[in-house]
Amino acid sequence: MKDPIRIGLLIQTSASVEAINGASFAIDEANKKGGFKGRRFELVVKSMEGPWGTGSKQAVDMIFKDKVIAIVGSHDGRNAHLVEQATTKSHVAFISAWAGDPTLSQAFTPWFFNVVPNDNQQAALLVEELRIKKFKNITLVVDNDYDARSSYKSFIRKSAEMNLSDPVTIVLDKSEKDMSETAGLIIQTKPDCLILFTEPGTADRILCKIIEMKHSVPVYGPLCLLSESSPLISYPEVTGNLLMLSSGDWFLKRQSGFAAAYHKEFGYYPGAPAAYAHDAVLIMINAVKAAGAEREYVQRALMDSELRGVTGDFKFDERGNRINRAKRSE
Repeated sequence: MKDPIRIGLLIQTSASVEAINGASFAIDEANKKGGFKGRRFELVVKSMEGPWGTGSKQAVDMIFKDKVIAIVGSHDGRNAHLVEQATTKSHVAFISAWAGDPTLSQAFTPWFFNVVPNDNQQAALLVEELRIKKFKNITLVVDNDYDARSSYKSFIRKSAEMNLSDPVTIVLDKSEKDMSETAGLIIQTKPDCLILFTEPGTADRILCKIIEMKHSVPVYGPLCLLSESSPLISYPEVTGNLLMLSSGDWFLKRQSGFAAAYHKEFGYYPGAPAAYAHDAVLIMINAVKAAGAEREYVQRALMDSELRGVTGDFKFDERGNRINRAKRSE
């Protein structure tokens, strides 16, 4: 039996089930179609949880011990930088399926690609939406989460470039537990729009308090608020605003072939990490086939790739960024 073609998947923690399911779904689809020249595709999964630097070691182990042909990452931007360094030194293609940190592509390495709109792209879409809605009193809440901070910095730059009304920024007190004080401060600013640049659990606590105080305000934020098992899924009006930054049909449930098949397989509908991991692995599989399953040619094949995935149509620019304009599917 011929050796399998191994694709690595690095996840944030061992609880990152959605990313594993989405990636596995793409692998299974490829194998049902015969794999590639008699060889099956195989997913090698490693978690990046542990002391700082674990992500780099896991990437190196994948490359040299597991002999993966390429790596997909579903984790935060800080870990993505570690993986980018390891893959660049080894000349192995790396696709980020979650981190939006725009500095990842600013390293000018030809081995990095991203299937998620980066924070600058997300910020441009969000600012455009706010201008269309003519919001004047905008309040931002920011904490020290790595991905949220990256999104916040991109938003501030883009809002200044596009002459958006100066927002009020509330920086969270790390010691605050139930978010009553923060919710009170938000209400005092009398916002007609609230943007949360926080980790999902914190955003959930803030929204609970605002609702408890019988206050209503449109809420927006970056895609990172829809991370693995995000509690914000229980707020349909908020989730709808966040999905403005995504595209494709993965969130349309029964209306999406992918979502319906995913639900049949796993018993629940896919979240954003599952959808982006699926597309990252799908385009990687296509590139591996185009490269003749030769590791050194996968990077060039990715540069030439175009894909209609469950998160929309896209291809990569010269820095590995996804260049389609994300938009809400009708």
